[in-house]
Amino acid sequence: MLYDAYEVQRSFLAGASKLAGLGAGWLSNPANPFSYSSMSPLVAASLEVFAHASAPRGKPEFGIDKVQVGKKQVAVYEDVLLRKPFGQLKHFRREGVEDGASLLIVAPMSGHYATLLRGTVQRLLPTHDVYITDWRDAKLVPLKDGSFDLDDYIDYLVEFLELIGKRTGERPHLLAVCQPAVPAFAATAIMNADGNRWRPKTLTMMGGPIDTREAPTAVNTLATQRPHAWFQNNVIATVPMIYPGSGRKVYPGFLQLAGFMTMNLGSHLISHWEMFKHLVVGDEESAEATRAFYDEYRSVCDMTAEFYLQTIDAVFQRHLLPKGRMKHRGRKVDPGAIRDTALLAIEGERDDISGIGQTKAALDITPNLAASKKKYLLAKDVGHYGIFNGRKWRERIAPVVEDFIAANA
Repeated sequence: MLYDAYEVQRSFLAGASKLAGLGAGWLSNPANPFSYSSMSPLVAASLEVFAHASAPRGKPEFGIDKVQVGKKQVAVYEDVLLRKPFGQLKHFRREGVEDGASLLIVAPMSGHYATLLRGTVQRLLPTHDVYITDWRDAKLVPLKDGSFDLDDYIDYLVEFLELIGKRTGERPHLLAVCQPAVPAFAATAIMNADGNRWRPKTLTMMGGPIDTREAPTAVNTLATQRPHAWFQNNVIATVPMIYPGSGRKVYPGFLQLAGFMTMNLGSHLISHWEMFKHLVVGDEESAEATRAFYDEYRSVCDMTAEFYLQTIDAVFQRHLLPKGRMKHRGRKVDPGAIRDTALLAIEGERDDISGIGQTKAALDITPNLAASKKKYLLAKDVGHYGIFNGRKWRERIAPVVEDFIAANA
């Protein structure tokens, strides 16, 4: 019923958004005499903000069609190297450029699409051969394609790394942003334990929940204050008949978005108020910046119930990885097996999702990795999204990542 109610509301708001957009355009049209009244800019701006906030959104595009490599601009093409039911391996091919270390960026499966890391890709693309995990919206995956849980996530990463390694002839580098720090670490440990030829040379973890007992945030507290059954009974929904994944149990993206919006409601309200003021005075450029951010931020997708519930249990409630008790398909994930994959942990001083020390914990639970292969960066005055997007990422954090990869290449 939860998902059905949401779809009814979404359908209603989609129509209201369209009407509001038409009204805003009509009030702003120079051919309309009413557009010259003193109230027109205020009403038009109000309608425009409402139209944008209530508009339905699909999967965004990366839109990276060129990049500056050295002194020349080269075309960029998106190639899908491997399609699997719940995700695909995407390669950003730079036309005529063959050099650069191969780097697999693991996008979070936490309600947003991989395009959330557009800024991460853009910054690293000039110097690296970049690949990314492009996860699929669970409501679009038919039931016949089976389930997807944390074990499957790890399997996908191992398979993607092996494919990149065989394709390039070199061990790839791995970078995980937020949630995938845990499965990326587990995949690295498993591949090291197996002596897998294509185990990653480096693993960079950015704002990841390796050990959520360290500096717990509101997100961590929510997960620990409620029993596992509460999540199963209150946030899991069934995909409606209108989608290909009809009947699949999921954690809906709209619930995840609502949670994130509520955490910083004041900031979001201020952002929309500022957008309204920009529109009133005709500052389209500033208003467009806000639009672009929320177009991405409000584009959400569903996660399979089994993956979400297993992550809540293993990562946030029982802390299995830092306790040395995590298992992958019945086999222990041994952090001590990591001996020659260099580790970089990056945290934001103002991160309100993954607290300080949660990612750094990865360096403490790998006793057999030499200290020279471990590095830690605490990014001053940086919040969660600033770790991988924006000016501070481009100017202060990305150079550290590049140097670390180069030093361990």
